[in-house]
This record gives sequence, structure tokens and C-alpha cells, in this order.
Amino acid sequence: MKAGGLKGALTAAVLAGLIPAGAHAGEIEDKLEYCKNCHGNQAQGFQGYYTAPRLAGQPVEYLENQFEALAKHHRDNPVAQQFMWPAIEGIPHGSRATLARQFNAFNPPPADGGPRHLVSAGRSIYEKGVPNENVPACAACHGEDAHGSNQVPRLAGQMYAYTVEQLDGWGRGYRSKDPVSPGETNTMKSIAAGMTKDQIRAVAAYLSYQR
Repeated sequence: MKAGGLKGALTAAVLAGLIPAGAHAGEIEDKLEYCKNCHGNQAQGFQGYYTAPRLAGQPVEYLENQFEALAKHHRDNPVAQQFMWPAIEGIPHGSRATLARQFNAFNPPPADGGPRHLVSAGRSIYEKGVPNENVPACAACHGEDAHGSNQVPRLAGQMYAYTVEQLDGWGRGYRSKDPVSPGETNTMKSIAAGMTKDQIRAVAAYLSYQR
């Protein structure tokens, strides 16, 4: 799932600002090259046989938590098991924070992949929820701009297919463990289980166009 070169997007100034003392720029570039094969040249995500999510602009703390969850096999959906469990083993623990900062610094255009006729309905669900069906407003946790913060992921600009897949997976019981507190149930499990397929597609479509 090659998605283009990354070295052109990296400059000495950026690396100097993101790589801590003692780290080797070449090593970090190698890891970024490894990740970009699936996630795109600016971590914008990639739609192939499988959908690789957008990592660009994600909060650093969120990414670090997900790296940890993958390493401990708490993200248990089939695609994560097949690709990300072995992939994270190739990234030393000490390099993960640096990679998270690099992904956070990218700001490519949104994916723009969702059905446009669903965007209006998706915006309403994102901003207001569906109170009579106990579906909360996504904005309450992910922010009005859908950029997330701290442990809460950015949803703006995410790949349409990926958002649909994740919400559907939560509804079927995948990723039931909280990545920060594995003994607790993931908050998204009950929320996603309460959404209809049409609501999931609408929210995913709306988010795919947000900057």
C-alpha cells in the first residue's frame, strides 16, 4: 500500500525541533518511512484493500496511548491484529513519543471521501447527538472542531471508511478495553452499539470533510 515519498516533507528544521537529544534523525526517518507505506506521505491515511487511518494532527497523548494499546494487544480488531501488532514491535518504545509528535505536526487536507448527501445529517448528529435514541453529541468529547485533545482523538479529516469500520467494530465488541485503563470498558463501545448504520455513515461522511 505504497502512498508516496515522505522525505520531501521532512526538513532539518522540523527534525531538529521534534527529535530529542540523543536520538538519531536517520533512525526516526526510517521509522517514518516504515509507517508511511500504509498511512501516507503526510500521515493523511490511505484507502487500499484495507483502510489505513489518518494519523496527522492527532494529539500526541492519544497516539502514545494507542501505540501502548497496540503493543499490549488491547486493540483487538482483526486488522490491528494482522498489521499493527507486528508493526509496533518494530518501533522501539523510546521512539514512539517522537513519532507521535511528528504525526501531530502534519496537517494535510481532509480525506473528503464520504458521501456528500449524508454530510448535513452527520453534522447534526456530531453537534447535537440524537437525544431520543440516547446517542450523545460527538462534539461533547471530541470538540466543536473535531480536533480532539489529550487522550481524545481527532476525528476531523479522517478517512470515511475507517470511521465507519471503527464504529461498526465497537458495536460488534472490538476494542472493548480502554487503552488508558484496560480494566475499564471503552466508552465508545456503548455509544457505537447504540448507533444505526445510517447514523454511523452520516457522521463518518461529515467528519471526512472537516479540517
